Amino acid sequence: MRAGVGIVRGGARGAALGTVLLAAALSGCATPGGTEGTARPSASATARTAASGGTVGTAGSACELPVSFAVAKHWKAKGIDAPAAAAKASSGPDGDLAGALADAFLRQGPVTAACEIDAKPAGHIGFLRVWTGKPGDADARAVLRAFVAAEDDVSGEKYHAFTTAVGLPGAEVEYVTTSKLLEESKKERALAVSTPDGPVVLHLGGMDTDEHEAMLPAYELAKQTLRVA
Repeated sequence: MRAGVGIVRGGARGAALGTVLLAAALSGCATPGGTEGTARPSASATARTAASGGTVGTAGSACELPVSFAVAKHWKAKGIDAPAAAAKASSGPDGDLAGALADAFLRQGPVTAACEIDAKPAGHIGFLRVWTGKPGDADARAVLRAFVAAEDDVSGEKYHAFTTAVGLPGAEVEYVTTSKLLEESKKERALAVSTPDGPVVLHLGGMDTDEHEAMLPAYELAKQTLRVA
């Protein structure tokens, strides 16, 4: 559904988000078909993690978030100001329509794009994206289900619970998206945690399944070091 500047994550909705972010830069527990799993510890003996290149989420970092976590070496984080991006789109030639589209594509289910961490400097094509929501009573699994339900052409969802190395509980999902235009499928995954400032979703896509799997150590690093900021 989503894309950042320079790479489409998948489908027309992904292309639209790429256009929104580029325009802004230039101007200034299971869903149907899914399964439930048992809890998994984050520090799995089989989960390989990338070397850390710093931390995001804390005050003064590239993205100030309700959570903080380690970012893989060479990956580059950039904050997303969704209201500002929508406002800039509204000021363009297409006016309110462009602004409304920008607002729609910067949201997925109950959460809004807040940060993207680009893998290209590390030699991969994809992003680890962070989405945040408003405080409320919805638990992490419910938020994650709503996030996936807002995705296009999803299949094979597998949900499970996990706990980070510092004891923060959350929900995780692995799934497949299919591009009708390209007639190709690829793996994706996301996790969600609840914080006093609202839910947070981390999503890892990639240009294709090979890129997705190559970036998993960076995702595991973020997952295992995730804590409330």
